[in-house]
Amino acid sequence: MLVDSHCHLDRVDLTPHGGDFAALIAATRAAGVTHLMSIGIDLEHYSAMRALIEPYPEVFCSVGVHPNENEGEDPDVARLLALADDPRVRAIGETGLDYYRGAEDAERQQRRFRTHIAAARACAKPLVIHTRQARADTLQILEQAGAGEVGGVVHCFTEDWETARRALELGFHIGFSGIVTFKNAAELREVARQVPDERLLIETDAPYLAPVPHRGKSNQPAWVAHVAECLAEVRGSTPEAIAALTRDNALRLFDLPG
Repeated sequence: MLVDSHCHLDRVDLTPHGGDFAALIAATRAAGVTHLMSIGIDLEHYSAMRALIEPYPEVFCSVGVHPNENEGEDPDVARLLALADDPRVRAIGETGLDYYRGAEDAERQQRRFRTHIAAARACAKPLVIHTRQARADTLQILEQAGAGEVGGVVHCFTEDWETARRALELGFHIGFSGIVTFKNAAELREVARQVPDERLLIETDAPYLAPVPHRGKSNQPAWVAHVAECLAEVRGSTPEAIAALTRDNALRLFDLPG
């Protein structure tokens, strides 16, 4: 039994499923995925995403604005809290810092990041953190803004062990995506080997970053199994054991029904 702890279900390619979202969910269930977290990245599309997942009790979501989303609404704490009052919303984010595509926008990103952390603390829900080429500032803001009070996950982790260690010290989980299966990701696999069992999560980030053997295709939530298989090999475990421990971790972190 698997959990995809980070995907974007409103963006997944439905072509393999005849254009039918219900068929996508059926295929995901058939692959042994029992829960999904559909992650919000802006507020303009949030309502449509929330309506899409409504009929499926195993699908939960987050609310937030990605650091590189510049054209839409820039939420304040009150706006995030109003949306987070929905019982299907189990996290705040995706939030954080991305200097790879937006270094010139660092000040605004940092301000909005702090807004999300304040909202997460106010509603006692975990954070979904995105960080890219901004590790020092990300960690500093997490520490300064009291993010450790609620914890969360640094998703799609691609940083070094020192960054992982400091995130772990703050009470965060580390989420690995299909990137960990890539041939050139040996250093990342070494980080994955060291993360404690109780802080490990797996994800697809679908429709992005499809794992080997599907690299280059539009990612699907069912393919989270390939991430589990890779981590099992790296950690000297079995896919079943990795699936079980990451499922337990996700259920606990996001307060999902077992």
